[in-house]
Amino acid sequence: MRVTRHTDADFARRLREITAPSSLFDPLIEERTRAILDDVRARGDEALIELTERFDGAKLTAERFAVAQAELLTASLKADDSFRAAVAGAEKNIANFARKSLRRAWSARNSHGATVGEKFDPFQRVGVYIPGGTAPLVSTALMTVTLAKVAGCREIVVCTPCGKDGAINAALLFAARAAGATEIYRIGGAQAIAAMAYGTNTLGRVQKIFGPGNAYVVTAKRLLVGHVAIDLLPGPSEVLVLADDTANPKFAAADLLAQAEHGSGHERVWLVTTSGKVLKAVEREIAKQLPKLARREFIRRALDDNAWLIQVSTLADAVALVNQLAPEHCEVMTRRARKVSEAITTAGAIFLGPWSPTVLGDYVAGPSHTLPTGGAGVSFAGLTVDQFQRRTSVVEYNRASLKKALPAVKKFAELEGLGAHGKSAVVRVN
Repeated sequence: MRVTRHTDADFARRLREITAPSSLFDPLIEERTRAILDDVRARGDEALIELTERFDGAKLTAERFAVAQAELLTASLKADDSFRAAVAGAEKNIANFARKSLRRAWSARNSHGATVGEKFDPFQRVGVYIPGGTAPLVSTALMTVTLAKVAGCREIVVCTPCGKDGAINAALLFAARAAGATEIYRIGGAQAIAAMAYGTNTLGRVQKIFGPGNAYVVTAKRLLVGHVAIDLLPGPSEVLVLADDTANPKFAAADLLAQAEHGSGHERVWLVTTSGKVLKAVEREIAKQLPKLARREFIRRALDDNAWLIQVSTLADAVALVNQLAPEHCEVMTRRARKVSEAITTAGAIFLGPWSPTVLGDYVAGPSHTLPTGGAGVSFAGLTVDQFQRRTSVVEYNRASLKKALPAVKKFAELEGLGAHGKSAVVRVN
């Protein structure tokens, strides 16, 4: 964990280091990912079998890729009442939030008197990646699959890594099925993204891929744009706590530690504060809280590599740094937090005040926790239900409105030298 202050002589250099690109754009990761994609494209199921054994240690046959109904039933039987209640409560909030974001068809008259508008249809077959690894992300199943179901997607394909024995966490299976998954495959990593994009004999290709993952998964999604649509670039977790002298150091430290515990080692956490006193107090709290946490070794690795405690001169400087970093999660622990947040324009999600820890967004608040990371928030927003809808424009002219449009059509055709364009309109009126 590194500390830098605006009074340091090398502060400008340290800021450049802090805002350097993340693992999302690591050339070595990109090279390795391309090799995996090419292998799956060329050899299909055979490549998936070998890659699953290499990366997950599981010896599978193509017939075992898909999770059978018996396994889903077993997972359902293992779900106790408290877990079922947690899933139902979270799913209700997520679905209600999603319904309000659905895009709906509309139509209007243009200047020629013609009817123009848009219609929105759900993608018929979508793929959802759910990370596994050291922490099976049960919540991610709800935060992605639920949106696909609300949008009306007919086929919802889930891919998630399995253990060395070929098994998938039972809680994750229950949540994915409860949220609406129609197919679940025990395939993880960049090879799963390739399988969904290209299709194999066992796994039919999808129209669009959703969901977070490690640096290899996110790189695979980025490289496959064009072969398949993607949602955004949600990679290893990030949190930035923006604090003034009113912030509670215990809360801030706990939230930084929480987002560092996922286990990839590429997680990034930042404290950006105007208060030297708060910075020191947060540093002490991290040292105090960390030894008591079960996943402290994972957290320590992330803190050593990608954690910064930063003191800036003014709140305006703090907000400017936030917008440059474009953090996945941004907690605003300042006076008039809502007012301060109005100037934050690149964060994936914003959490206001001392009583809104990021974990609420991770699990139960309603908005999807699938958010852009690695600076991608400058260009991408978080996952929303309308990304599961395909937009189509609709145009309907009659003879009168076509005649009204004809002079402009003929002029554009003349200017562009595309005579057949103009004739296709003229022939109808003549």
